[in-house]
Amino acid sequence: MPSSLPMLSLKALNRATLQRQHLIGRSGMPALDMVQHLIGLQAQMPNPPYVGLWTRLQNFEKEDLTRLIKQKQVVRAALMRSTLHLVSGQDYLQLRPLIKTVLERQYLGSHGKQMVGLDPLEVTRAGRELLSQTPLNNQELGRALQQKWPDRDAQALGYAVRNFEGLIHVPPAGTWGDHRSPLLVPGEVYLDAELDPKPSLGNLLLRYLQAFGPATLKDMTVWSGLTHLKPALTEIQPALQVYRDEQGKELFDLAEVILPDPETPIPPKFLPDFDNILLSHADRSRIMAPDFKARVFTSNGIIRATVLIDGFVQGIWKVQQNKKRASLQIEMFQTIAAADQDLLQEEGQKLLHWMTPDAEKHELIWQVPAF
Repeated sequence: MPSSLPMLSLKALNRATLQRQHLIGRSGMPALDMVQHLIGLQAQMPNPPYVGLWTRLQNFEKEDLTRLIKQKQVVRAALMRSTLHLVSGQDYLQLRPLIKTVLERQYLGSHGKQMVGLDPLEVTRAGRELLSQTPLNNQELGRALQQKWPDRDAQALGYAVRNFEGLIHVPPAGTWGDHRSPLLVPGEVYLDAELDPKPSLGNLLLRYLQAFGPATLKDMTVWSGLTHLKPALTEIQPALQVYRDEQGKELFDLAEVILPDPETPIPPKFLPDFDNILLSHADRSRIMAPDFKARVFTSNGIIRATVLIDGFVQGIWKVQQNKKRASLQIEMFQTIAAADQDLLQEEGQKLLHWMTPDAEKHELIWQVPAF
């Protein structure tokens, strides 16, 4: 790699990424525009995407996103990395054909042995017919498909339709506080529109860089789950600037983007569980020290809600509520400056009241280390 490439320090990379993610200062853009800018929000659980928008947007209210979901402007479906995301309806139609191979590969890796001798596309056609008549949850769908294939696992049959067809969760699934098993509908049926017949992988990589750059080729693979991206990256090379990181790895970015000053001050921030900024790069050191990974990424696949201090993960948080009392519990990994503690407490009070407006009492609980 040419040593003449400009080098980005870890802090410069951090600031650049936070700027793309609208985590330096809240944006005034509408919620739908932010969902599209971020190319969706990871959505295994219903509430974290709402918090992700709250921490990035000015004056964001829960109903802003709920309304978009109910109006089909935002949908919940398995996409990047074969995980659930909230994306705009428009993006779903473009992303689904591009991510198709990721979903199929994940399914065969997880359920291939249970489906030996059975064509997943045949199962998909049967599932699409069933779901076009009436929405079903995955358990109901699997049982209905077992009537045709009684010797097959119901869950594996249902997931074949999820991964090979593409299914959208029908509201209220995906809306604030709703944890019921979602009803499923084929994406094209739900949106009454066809998938993009000529989606551009190069354009998707440009959008990724706009939201998560600067980034390596491996970062793009980690975010999307797609492999063999180099031809598409070569195709868009004229639109790119190239840097190197402190380890000498090649970083690609949009040519027209002006990077922020590495010394840009960053206010304390609360990120939700599963925030994509923690999941979209091969090397997470731009946002979190390696020593903290085990405290954020659990053995059962949960990615905990985190606290950013000076732009880097320095703690985790959670909210607990009963009928009368709500608490925001903050566990810091190391001592922080008094000024940051004051700002974090102020931001925490706002978050807690926003999340639990009906509680009679709100309190912040700090856990060790002591300040």
